[in-house]
Amino acid sequence: MITDAVKIFLPATISFIIGFLIEPSISGFLYRHKFWKKSSVGKSLDGIDTPITSKLHNDEGRKTPRMGGIIVWGSAFLTILVIFLFSFFTTNADADKLSFLSRNQTWLPLFTLLVGAIVGLVDDYLVVSDKGQYVGGGLSLKKRIIVVLFLAIIGAWWFFFKLGVHSIIVPSFGEIQLGYMFIPLFIIFMIGIYSGGIIDGIDGLAGGVFAVIFSSYAIIAFHNHQVDLSAFCMVIVGSLLAFLWFNVPPARFYLSETGTMALTTTLVVVAFLTKAVAVLPIIAFPLVATSLSSVAQVLSKKFRNGKKIFHVAPLHHHFQVVGWPASKVTMRYWILSVLFAVIGIIITLI
Repeated sequence: MITDAVKIFLPATISFIIGFLIEPSISGFLYRHKFWKKSSVGKSLDGIDTPITSKLHNDEGRKTPRMGGIIVWGSAFLTILVIFLFSFFTTNADADKLSFLSRNQTWLPLFTLLVGAIVGLVDDYLVVSDKGQYVGGGLSLKKRIIVVLFLAIIGAWWFFFKLGVHSIIVPSFGEIQLGYMFIPLFIIFMIGIYSGGIIDGIDGLAGGVFAVIFSSYAIIAFHNHQVDLSAFCMVIVGSLLAFLWFNVPPARFYLSETGTMALTTTLVVVAFLTKAVAVLPIIAFPLVATSLSSVAQVLSKKFRNGKKIFHVAPLHHHFQVVGWPASKVTMRYWILSVLFAVIGIIITLI
């Protein structure tokens, strides 16, 4: 008998196994073709030289491939495809219940995951080829923002016109009708959370944080009786754990843009589907804090005659500069991720 628990946890297990099995082929390909940065980051977003950041990353000295995000979205997609085909070609009623691909819950997050992954993969390829429009190669920030904006518009349109969602739920205040203001709100969240993808800067950091965040939304979706969406979130968690197995220090590869663009944009879609977007800044606090630290640093240098708030931004690198070992930064971020996730879940469920 396929219960809701089996429908949620079995695909997550399958996703982990698939990710674990495909890793040798993918990492072998990445190492054979030397898919790592050929030069360290030379300038910040505001065009200022970044000698501290360059020293921390040391891309010339450390030959660690990008594109590790392929493990995440690749194993998630393969799991969804295998389960869908199995349920489609099997007449058993229980097997049919196992599929969680549904129009109102998982079509849009799957579409967002794949589009973000493909565009991010293009950016990663340009980076490792040392091509592109800025030092270090890759797509320009403007082009990446345009892609995220495109995904945000598609997502907002789908929610507003296809799913008929015009409101959000704010804990303690109830449902708030937004009308057409729902569309710009969706776009703001999409771009804002995407900017938190820069958390992918220390071995094991991003994988653990994203695993906690998607686990939280799996719990919220299950509480909302959105079993398909909960299963989708857990498939991503399973694939993230497989990625994390090889990403803990010393990392075999980095999540990079193909992973962070896919995960951040999909996260926003999941948050809106569960109507728990109001607590997204809490559950995803490590992403928000990372993004805000970079923004604050740029604004401080611009309006305070070059004075900085942090030794270096984003925030996790600041802690490295003040003397924290990279492993301590990662572990403490994981702890804080769990703490803020629990707070967000409690606020949502009470």
